[in-house]
Amino acid sequence: MRQSSSALILKSLFVALAWAFDAQQIFITIFTEADPAWHCLKSTDRTCNTASSPCSLHPGSWVWTSPSDTSTISEWDLNCSGKALSSLPTSAFFIGCLIGGFMLSTLADSVLGRKKVLVLSCLIMSVAGSLTALSPNIWVYSALRFLSGFGRSAVTTCSLVLCTEAVDDKWRHRLSMSAFLFFTLGFLSLPSLAYICRRSSWRLLYLFTCIPALCYTILLNFIAEESPRWLLVNENTDKTKQFCRVFSSMKKLVTTRSTLWKLVSIMIAGSGTGMVYYGMPLSVGSLGPNLYLSVAYNALSELPTSLASFFLVEKVNRRSSLVVLTVSSGIFSLFCSIKGMIRAVNLFAEVIAFFSACMALNVTLIYSTELFPTCVRNSALALVRQAILLGSSMAPFLVAEGRRTSRLWSFGIFGIAGCCCGLFVLFLPETKGKTLTDNMDEEMPKEDSRI
Repeated sequence: MRQSSSALILKSLFVALAWAFDAQQIFITIFTEADPAWHCLKSTDRTCNTASSPCSLHPGSWVWTSPSDTSTISEWDLNCSGKALSSLPTSAFFIGCLIGGFMLSTLADSVLGRKKVLVLSCLIMSVAGSLTALSPNIWVYSALRFLSGFGRSAVTTCSLVLCTEAVDDKWRHRLSMSAFLFFTLGFLSLPSLAYICRRSSWRLLYLFTCIPALCYTILLNFIAEESPRWLLVNENTDKTKQFCRVFSSMKKLVTTRSTLWKLVSIMIAGSGTGMVYYGMPLSVGSLGPNLYLSVAYNALSELPTSLASFFLVEKVNRRSSLVVLTVSSGIFSLFCSIKGMIRAVNLFAEVIAFFSACMALNVTLIYSTELFPTCVRNSALALVRQAILLGSSMAPFLVAEGRRTSRLWSFGIFGIAGCCCGLFVLFLPETKGKTLTDNMDEEMPKEDSRI
């Protein structure tokens, strides 16, 4: 029996809800791995009172202001263990995203389909996140964060494709906007949940976010339906041929010089954008004592990005708008690295940098779909997405170093990366208003004339 359009839309909205749980797992370490406050036991201890860090002090001269289990940093004494160890869990998460992106994305296009990969991704993410609450040490914690990152790597891609392929053209853009909105709401829910758990163990925050995600996954398996477009394309296709076709598209990307140059340029721009986008929220703890308010501002700044991005895509050229956005995020990140600035000005610069990076991320993904023909478009998008995650995986190390030494190591490098990487967009052709191509033969004449 054919379903009504309203039923399809409601099911698609439920599929898009996966973005909210994905956002929580991306940014949860802002609170679970935050640097907790400490104070001296004796107010007359001049050495302790003048110290900027407890690492050089005698263990009995200071204590944590909050219970030690409110953060992994204080529970496992990672504050003086070096930036590599303290930032290992967050980096492991993003490395898991990189590896999972290559493996799961190809399965969604070839063998398993959108729904099965989406359910599998949500299941891995939620189960790994729940088990994270039981971690006895930093090594098990990092391994589970890696597994969680591996699982969530295909959540946003599969859910967005699945929820838009089931409806007509009238609703596709609206459902895409709803997915972006769910992501923002998921991000915005974290400061509230973290504030509720501020005097409790960091483990509670993982349970508060992952148990609902697990319940959602169970419902998703029964409510969601496979994409009719994927079923039509793969109805009579042999599984071995599907596997070979995936890697054939990868070969076309790297063996065609002009296409490879476009891919490298957009990947470099994406890596810089990813570093700023993921690095700015991780750095807000060094901007002031009110971590919850700073993260809330970051989350709220994403609300208008969907509408603004839609305006840019409809009205402004892709190349010029992406250059402006990436350079703007870089410049305002550099403002945040200036020491001694007024707190309000610093917070304003941080929000604008994050806002610009959010919009640049949306435009980058849309731009990528227009740069490459249909025969290699999915593979190209997967590589661009991995480049964004690669840039984000470097952010935790820079944030940890910036907190211990100078903001130049975090905000400064974010700014330089945003500006320099964004300039690679200038080497790309403009795509606004041009018809999408389907194969490499259609690309070659235009590429040759450009060279």
